[in-house]
Amino acid sequence: MAWVVSPGGPLRGDVAVRGSKNAVTKHLVASLLGSTPSMISNCPDIGDVEITASMLRALGCEVVAEHNRVTVDPRPLDSPRVPLRFSGMNRIPILMLGPLLHRVGEAFVPMVGGDDIGSRPVDFHVHALTKMGAELTMTEDGLEAKATRLRGAHIELPYPSVGATETILLTAVLAEGRTVLDGAATEPEVIELALFLQRMGARIEMRPNRRYIIDGVDQLNGASHHLKGDRIEAFSYLVAGLITGGEVRVLGCAQDRLVTAISTLYGMGARFEITDSSISAWADKLVPTAVETDTHPGFMTDWQSPMVALFTQCDGLSVMYETVYENRFTYVPALNKMGAQIETYNTPLGSIDSRFVGSSTPCSVVVRGGAPLRGTEVVVPDIRGGFAYVLAAAAASGQTTLTGTHHLDRGYNHPIENFQAIGLEIDQVKVSAVS
Repeated sequence: MAWVVSPGGPLRGDVAVRGSKNAVTKHLVASLLGSTPSMISNCPDIGDVEITASMLRALGCEVVAEHNRVTVDPRPLDSPRVPLRFSGMNRIPILMLGPLLHRVGEAFVPMVGGDDIGSRPVDFHVHALTKMGAELTMTEDGLEAKATRLRGAHIELPYPSVGATETILLTAVLAEGRTVLDGAATEPEVIELALFLQRMGARIEMRPNRRYIIDGVDQLNGASHHLKGDRIEAFSYLVAGLITGGEVRVLGCAQDRLVTAISTLYGMGARFEITDSSISAWADKLVPTAVETDTHPGFMTDWQSPMVALFTQCDGLSVMYETVYENRFTYVPALNKMGAQIETYNTPLGSIDSRFVGSSTPCSVVVRGGAPLRGTEVVVPDIRGGFAYVLAAAAASGQTTLTGTHHLDRGYNHPIENFQAIGLEIDQVKVSAVS
C-alpha cells in the first residue's frame, strides 16, 4: 500500500506512545534465558515484534501476543538455528547467539539486516563471544557458533555499541564467573534490558564510566515488565506539531527519556508544557541551530531525520552532523525533491571526531530553511527517513504519495491512526493505482 498525504494546516491533539521499538525485541530475546515464561506489556504493534516472535516460534518457543502484551514460554527448543527466511529482516538474530549457546551449546543465525544506514559490522559481537569461549564461523548465510561452556571475561568495546553491549549482557548473565564490560552503551533501552535481566535473577552492577559488572548465575527465571515509552516516537510527534505550526501533546513517554531533545528544541524557540504524564510543544517562531548526534546522553541518531525535516521550516542555516552511522542521510534527496534546500558534505561540521574519515557517504548536512515544500511522489528508504517524509508532507502544499511504507509499519505503532488523530489526512491506496 502507498500513503497519500494531504496537508490541512497545523497538527494538534494527543498521541499516546507505547513501549520502545528498540527495547521490546531485546526483551523478547532475553525471555529465551528464563526457565519459566516471561511477559512483556505495553508492546507496540509493529512489524519488528511479529518478526522476532516468529523467530522465537521457529526455535520452538511458544509466543502468545494479545492486545499490547506478549508472553514467551522458552520451553525446550526444537532447534538452535534461526531459519534463513529471516535473513536481512532486522538486527535481532545476532543477539540470540549467546542465549542459544547457553540453552543448546550451538547456534546458527542468518545475516543481519535492518535499515540501510551504513556499516553495522558484527565484529564487536564476535570478539566478545569469542573472548567468552564461543567458537564462531562466518559462512555465506550467517554465523555458526558452538560452545561447551561460556565464561566471564574482561571486554572493552572500542565504541559504545548498543547491539554489542546487549549481546554481552545477554551472554554474561549465565556465563561462568565474572564479566567486566568497559566502554558500554548506556542508552535508556540498554538500561531497561539490564533491569529486566536483573528482574529475572541476573547479577548486574552498573558502574561509572560506562562499566558493567556481571556475575554469572546458574539459572534465570521468567519475569514480567511494562515497557517504557518510545522516545523516538515521542520526539517525532512533538516535531509534527512544530513543523506545521501546531501543538501536539505526547503521552506515555517520561521527560527523562527526552532531556536532550527538549533542551535542543528549547534552544530553537520551542515552548513546552511538561507534566508527569505528558509533554506538549509549540512555538511562535523557530530559529536555526547546529546539532551533532552522539551516543547517550547526546542527541540521538534516530532523532536526526525528523530534526532535519524541522530545519526546513526555520529561516536561516541549520547544520546536522551525524557521528553514529555513516549512511544516515539517504532521505535527503527526496526532501530536496519536495523543495527543501539541503546540501550534504563529507566534512565533519561539528566538534566530535568523525569515525568515518575517508567514507564516501556524507556525514553532515546544511539546511537553508524557509523554502516552501511541495507535495510529490517519494519512496521511503528506511524507518526514520520515512517519518521525516511524512513530516515534510504535512508541512507542504499539495499531496504527497509515499511508497515503501512497510518500513513505517515495521517501526511505528499505528502511525496512520496517530497522524489522523492530530489532524493529518492520510489515505491508503494500492501501489498499482499510483504507479
